[in-house]
Order: sequence, then C-alpha cells, then structure tokens
Amino acid sequence: MLGLTAEDWAQVLGASERGEAPTLPWERLGEMDGLEQMQRAGDEELVRARTVLISLRSFYAIYMLHGLFMPDTPRPAAMRAPIDARGLGPVLDRIISLSPTHRQCAEGLTACLGGILDELYEALMEQLAADLCLFRIPGDEHGAAGFIDTWTRTLQEQTRLTSAHAP
Repeated sequence: MLGLTAEDWAQVLGASERGEAPTLPWERLGEMDGLEQMQRAGDEELVRARTVLISLRSFYAIYMLHGLFMPDTPRPAAMRAPIDARGLGPVLDRIISLSPTHRQCAEGLTACLGGILDELYEALMEQLAADLCLFRIPGDEHGAAGFIDTWTRTLQEQTRLTSAHAP
C-alpha cells in the first residue's frame, strides 16, 4: 500500500504501537499517490479491487466482533486465522472504514490492487465457500439463532458483571 512493503508497514505499525517514532522516511508517503496506481489499473483490476475492499469489510467485522464476546466457534476462529497468520489486522484497521473519505477510499482501492490483500480475500472466500454456516455453534441445532442467543446471553452477563463492579 502506498508503495510500502508489508515489512515496511510492520515496522511502522510496530513502532507506533510501542510509542516510538517510525523509522521509515515519511516524506515517501507524501510523494506517493494512489491515484497514479489507480489510473494505470484497467477496469477489471479496479472492479476486482473494489470487490476485495468491500468483501474484506465483512470479514473484518467478524474479526473485530471477536473482541465483543462473539462466540469463538471453529468457523469465526478459522476466518480470523488467515488475517492473524499474515499479520494483517493492523492493515485492515487502517483501510476499513464504515464511512470512508475520498482519500481513504483511494488508499483502500490501491491497497487491494493485487498483492497480499487480494490473496487474503481469496483465502477467506475459499473458507467461506467450503462451509457457509459461519454462525453456528457445534452441537446446537438452532443454527444462527442459537449463535445469536448465546452471544446475547454473554453480553448480558458481561453487563451484569461490569455493573456489579462499578463504583
């Protein structure tokens, strides 16, 4: 993305998480424009990049909902695994936005023009195609309804626990 390799981004994000100044020359980012890369891309590449970006939003939502006590069943865990294995959680944090600005949209499309995010999308789509029952608790015959009921009960319990410990 923006002409930086995955290793470059890992350095930048790691430094930021540690509260350190990034070691990359930030002036490179100011010189790079995703517009140039998008202008060179053909129609099919841009459609593919849009498909990847839109689809990754859904997968990223599942990834993030794990932090909100979503039941950690085998299917959502399997969907998180390719993201974690590639260290792309922080990259998705950066490019996924519910209401992107024009610049964020351009950056997201540029990031999804081929490369590692396109490959991640393919891996996630293959997993989804193998088993469409993403929200199901093994052994629960209620399917998605049982999954949501379990999640709701967990959230209610966490609310009660938090309220009990509130000053």
